[in-house]
Amino acid sequence: MKTYDDLAGDGGSNIVGQVQALGEKLRSRLDRIKHKIALMSGKGGVGKSSLTANVAACLVDRGHTVGILDADLNGPSICHLLGLTHTQKLVIDENGVQPGTGAHGIKLMSMDMLLSNPDSPIMWTDEPEMNATWVSTMESTALRELVADTQWGDLDFLLIDMPPGSDRIDNIRGLIPELAGVVEITIPSPLSQHIVTKSITKNNKMKVPIIGLVENMAGYTCPHCDKEGPLFEGENVHELAMKKNIPYLGKVPFDPRIGQRTDSGSLYYMEHKGSVTGKAIGSVVDQILKAI
Repeated sequence: MKTYDDLAGDGGSNIVGQVQALGEKLRSRLDRIKHKIALMSGKGGVGKSSLTANVAACLVDRGHTVGILDADLNGPSICHLLGLTHTQKLVIDENGVQPGTGAHGIKLMSMDMLLSNPDSPIMWTDEPEMNATWVSTMESTALRELVADTQWGDLDFLLIDMPPGSDRIDNIRGLIPELAGVVEITIPSPLSQHIVTKSITKNNKMKVPIIGLVENMAGYTCPHCDKEGPLFEGENVHELAMKKNIPYLGKVPFDPRIGQRTDSGSLYYMEHKGSVTGKAIGSVVDQILKAI
C-alpha cells in the first residue's frame, strides 16, 4: 500500500487547486463587506448574543446593511433571537448559500439553519474515543465553509457572534485578516471580569485589534419607571478597561423586556430605543462607529 510520501505531487487530488479556489471564493465574499467585527466575552452567560442582535438592530435603524455570522457552532442562538425557525429552508445554488433573513432585514448564517430538528445537538462524531484535535479541525473547517459559502452580498457590517472562550478568534483572524477588531463583553461580576481579562490579554498578545470593552447587565432597569438598581456586585469595569489600556465603550443596564422581545423575534432596541437600556445600546454603537 502506498503512503503519502510515495505519491507524486498531490496524487492527482488537486488539493492545492481546491485550497486556492476556496481562498478566492472567501476573498470575493469578504471584499463586499465594509466592516467585520467580532463580539466576544470569554465567559458564557453575559448576554453577548442578545447584545450582538441589538447592536445589529441599532445599526439597521441608522441605515446600515448588516449581517450576523453565528460562530458559536455548538451552541448557536442567533436564529432564535432574530426569529428564524428551522422551517425556513436555505436556498443553495451554484454560487453558494443564501443567508437567512431575520428580524428587520438582518442577514444571518448559523449552524442552526442546517439542522432538520431545532432540538438536535451539533455532533461532529458519534465515536466517543475521537480525540479533541480531530473535533477542533472539523469545527475550524465548518467555520471556514460557513464564511466562504455564504452569499452575503454587499454589507456595511458583518457582526461575528463568537462562542464563549477565546480560542476561536484565531480561526476568525485567519479567515478575516482585515477584521476591524473585537468588542469584549463582560458583566460586573468578579468572575466574568477575571475571564474577560484573559481574553483581552490573549488578543493583545496576538495583536488582534480591540475596539473596546462593554459592561453588560450593568444594573437593573425597571421597565415601568426606568429607575436603575444594582444587579451584580463587582469591581469597576471602567477601571479594568483603563488598566488594560483599551476603550470603555459604556455600560448597558439589564431590562427584563429584552428577553420578552427577543423570544418573539422582535428585537428589543427597535421597540424601546428611547428607554434607558435602548439609549445605552445606541451609545455603545456610537463608540464602535467612532473607533473603526
